[in-house]
Amino acid sequence: MHVASVTASEIRITLEVAIELANQLVDGRFDGRRVLADAGFTRAPKASEASIERLRTRIDLLLPLITSLPGMDTETACARVNEELTELPISPAVVDHDGVGPHIHWTPATATFDDQVVSDVLMALAQELCEHGTARFGRCSASACDSLFYDATRNNSRRFCADRRCASRTHTADHRARRRSAV
Repeated sequence: MHVASVTASEIRITLEVAIELANQLVDGRFDGRRVLADAGFTRAPKASEASIERLRTRIDLLLPLITSLPGMDTETACARVNEELTELPISPAVVDHDGVGPHIHWTPATATFDDQVVSDVLMALAQELCEHGTARFGRCSASACDSLFYDATRNNSRRFCADRRCASRTHTADHRARRRSAV
């Protein structure tokens, strides 16, 4: 397996996880263990409740940064990510485990679970900012929804959050409006 393809995939997955966790916190809920386990974070299923709670607190502290990415200029976003990175025990290493192929771990094996996840999120943000700036971060176009999304489409065409009902309601309303105007 090619290292770059694994890295690009991990960046996408990590950014989608960060956005999902941020959306959950904004909605007043947090199911970090499930979100991370579903995304393939191998330490998530066995992480202690205290680790999950520390992660919730730390993602909550990153919430102002994450929620402001849509519309934030790249220079400001880079400065904010750099500020956060100075607080982390980052010690990159190339590892190969669980059949994933060679990829980078930003923290040592002894890092706390929350340090690992927050480091992964911030490094994925840093890499995304270098590659695309803030252009791929957006807010749902559905009325009455303000959820965030990360747009991994080739043509940067995503308009809706992960809740499929948002796109469905919008498309249904648009279709009905077109039918009414045609009559």
